[in-house]
Amino acid sequence: MTADALLPDLTARVRGMAHARTPACPCGATGTLADRPDGTVVRHADTVAKAHAPDADPVELTRRLTAAADLPDVFLPPLGPGPVALHGRLVTFWPYGVPVDPDDPDAAPWEAAAALLARLHRTPAPAPLPVMRGPAEAARAVARLRALGSAPAAVPVLRAWAALPPWARAEDPLPDRATLCHGDFHLGQLVRLRGGSWRLIDVDDLGVGVPAWDLARPAAWYACGLLPGEEWGRFLGSYRAAGGPAVPDDGDPWAVLDVPARALTVQTAARMIVKAAADGRPPDEVEQSVIDACARMAAVPPRPAHTSGG
Repeated sequence: MTADALLPDLTARVRGMAHARTPACPCGATGTLADRPDGTVVRHADTVAKAHAPDADPVELTRRLTAAADLPDVFLPPLGPGPVALHGRLVTFWPYGVPVDPDDPDAAPWEAAAALLARLHRTPAPAPLPVMRGPAEAARAVARLRALGSAPAAVPVLRAWAALPPWARAEDPLPDRATLCHGDFHLGQLVRLRGGSWRLIDVDDLGVGVPAWDLARPAAWYACGLLPGEEWGRFLGSYRAAGGPAVPDDGDPWAVLDVPARALTVQTAARMIVKAAADGRPPDEVEQSVIDACARMAAVPPRPAHTSGG
């Protein structure tokens, strides 16, 4: 089967699942929510289907799904106990939730997100569960950047990457392999249920690891000047108030956040440069600000040790 057959057949599957859940399905909103090499997501009414990356491991994905299903107050619960196969891809089904509105940044649910992460990090990790894939995904972004060949914008990014400790580059084991982590948190990983409650989505990187990684993308945005200090303060304060163990209860959080935030800055810059190259253009202003942050990072060594706030 060709990749071209995946989308129409995935659409047919999600329609069938929706009608099985609600025989009198109104057949309302339908369509493709995402279609990328690492995941294709389609919707029919109140049901969503996701075709995971071609290299997704069925055993690991099933364990991640089970962990999410056991945490319905944190994760959007999957529909069904495990993935099904479709054209060589693993497919999972989910209820539809309303995502964060990217055009209304003032309404971003930073407090709710922080509370969900704190609850996740406080939950004993089930065994067996794979390690969270955050560093591996950062390493993959850097590999794609290197594959471009000679790119002047890549120089400070690769220097900042080389300065990170091996665990943050997925070259050594994680210093924490006991804490339950999302592995790829950002506001796009939140949806609101009908009752108004927010839940995390996307279990592909879920696993045990360094909980500060889940705070690192907002921290990196703040450090790069892309997230206002007030919003960063709301997020960090809410995480601490909810008893999140990734950072100390008070004082300077950057002894813990420094390395993960640097790694996420590099990952973001690498993806931005690759995208700009694919579009045949130089980096835009926002992209250049992240590249410049990598240049500043390369000039100052990262904090040497990982410390947990638990």
